[in-house]
Amino acid sequence: MTKNHRWNPADYAKHSQGQERWAKELLSLVSLSSQDHVLDLGCGDGRITAEITGLVPHGRVVGADRSEEMIAFAAQHFPRATYPNLAIQVADASSLPFHEEFDVVFSNAALHWVREHRPVLAGISKALKPGGRCVLQMGGKGNGAGVIRAFDSSITEAPWRLSPNNFEFPYGFHAPQEYCEWMQDAGLIPDSVELIEKDMVHESREAFKGWLRTAWLPYVERVPAESRSEFLETVTSLYLEENPVDEQGRVHVQMIRLQVLAHKVKHLAA
Repeated sequence: MTKNHRWNPADYAKHSQGQERWAKELLSLVSLSSQDHVLDLGCGDGRITAEITGLVPHGRVVGADRSEEMIAFAAQHFPRATYPNLAIQVADASSLPFHEEFDVVFSNAALHWVREHRPVLAGISKALKPGGRCVLQMGGKGNGAGVIRAFDSSITEAPWRLSPNNFEFPYGFHAPQEYCEWMQDAGLIPDSVELIEKDMVHESREAFKGWLRTAWLPYVERVPAESRSEFLETVTSLYLEENPVDEQGRVHVQMIRLQVLAHKVKHLAA
């Protein structure tokens, strides 16, 4: 698993419109009933989690995230007094504490922060009721390749000159075939597992740089805090040399998402 990073929830909320848009698209595939119990795994700042509560007015929603900063932000902005069927808690995706509690496990733009997914899928299977469903989307094999190239090129340049040998790739960007095997081992039946190309659009150079700052912490945190602004400017310039802005001044990033729809087998009658 990747190390814990110090998230800035307010900054993330400001620069994560792409993730929010994709989460709403993914949510349209879930077909929730009003009484469903839903786990939002990797809930982040809680915006989508709170939206799910309106879709299950007679059900229950739990938002879980490993980041204490994100959970504190979500609990403050989406309190139980306003969202009575919502609970927010710190939980590690690799060691989920739930047992047959949920009809649906939903996760968007979160699970690629975990490199080893076998324990994640085992925990999802355990958390689901028999016959329950999971709808997951995360970075897949080849995701953000242009951004990674810009970071890798920048990190070895002066004044940083950090050795690539001291850096272990932190993300779990996986392919469908291996994922299907892991799901079956966990007792989950794949319904659809595919890589999907998505164009992430940032309205300006500054918006793109803000996204780099908030969403690529394993790279950014390698540089001393006092040098990060300069480092991000270098990464941005290198990326835009290869991927120029469009006629409206917007920055495009080719992203590849692994989208997973699956269900847990029902208990057989005795």
